[in-house]
Amino acid sequence: MTSRKCYIHNLNPIFKPPKNNKRRPFFICYAMERAEEIDVSRCELNYILQAKNIKTGLPLKRFRQLNKHRASAMRAMVSAMLYHFNISSELVQASVEQLSDECGLSTISASGNKSITRASRLITNFMEPMGYVSCKKIWDKILGNYMPKMIKLTPLFFMLLGISEKKLINAKQQQLGWINKNLISKGLNPITMLDAKRRSKDIQMKSIFKYRVSRHAFYKKKKNAQRLISLDEKEARQTILRALVAKYSLSELTKMGPSGLKKQVNISYYYLRKIATNTYPDN
Repeated sequence: MTSRKCYIHNLNPIFKPPKNNKRRPFFICYAMERAEEIDVSRCELNYILQAKNIKTGLPLKRFRQLNKHRASAMRAMVSAMLYHFNISSELVQASVEQLSDECGLSTISASGNKSITRASRLITNFMEPMGYVSCKKIWDKILGNYMPKMIKLTPLFFMLLGISEKKLINAKQQQLGWINKNLISKGLNPITMLDAKRRSKDIQMKSIFKYRVSRHAFYKKKKNAQRLISLDEKEARQTILRALVAKYSLSELTKMGPSGLKKQVNISYYYLRKIATNTYPDN
C-alpha cells in the first residue's frame, strides 16, 4: 500500500518572511513569539468550538478535525498571517498564494502549474468554519473572476495564542496613537479608530486593484505575443513589419532606412519571444 507521506509535499512547513523583511509593530512581534511557543493546532479551542457553515452560519453536522499534515500547515500559516496582519484594518495584507509560497505549502506540477490547495483548504475547510478568520471575495470586472480573498483575523484567532480581546483593543489604540502623532506632526487632524480601519482597508484595496490591472495588461500582452510567435517566423516578422510601417510616419521611415527598419523588426521579434515565455513578476 502506498504511504500517505508520498502525497504530502513538505512535511514540516515553516514560514519564511519575504526578502524585504519589514519591521513589525511590537504587538505583532509579541504575537509571533507566542505562535512559536504554543502549538496552535493543539489548542483547546479546536476541540470545543462548534464549526459553522460559512454561508449560512449554521453548525456543521460533519466536520473534519486537523490531521497531522494540516496541523503543521496551520502552525506555519498562523505565523505568516500574523506577520502580514494590519492592526488598524484587522486584515492580512497578503493573498492566500503569497502566504502559501512563504510557508512552503505551494507545489508545482510537472507541467509547471502552481497549486496552493493545501493552504486554501486549510483556510476554507478549517480556519473559516471555526471562526478564526473571515474571508471576503470581490468580483474583478476587468478579469471576469474573483480577486484574491481578503482575510480578516478575528478575536478567536488571537485566543489561539492566549491573547485576549482586551489586549487586541489596546494594540489598536496604541497603533492609532502612533498614527495620530504622525498626522499632528504634519499639521493634520487626528482620526478615529473607525477612520484608521477604513483608510487601511482602502489602501489595501487600491493596492490589489493596481496589481490586478497591471497583471491583466501583462497577460494580455503575453497572449498577443504567444499568438504572433506561434506563426511561421517569416510570417511573424512580416506582421511586425506591417505594424511598424503603420506606426511610423513617412519621414521617420525614410530617416530610419531599410537597415534601421530591419533592426527594429529584429528587436521587436526577440522582445515578443521573451514576453511569450515570461511569467508575471509577483515579487
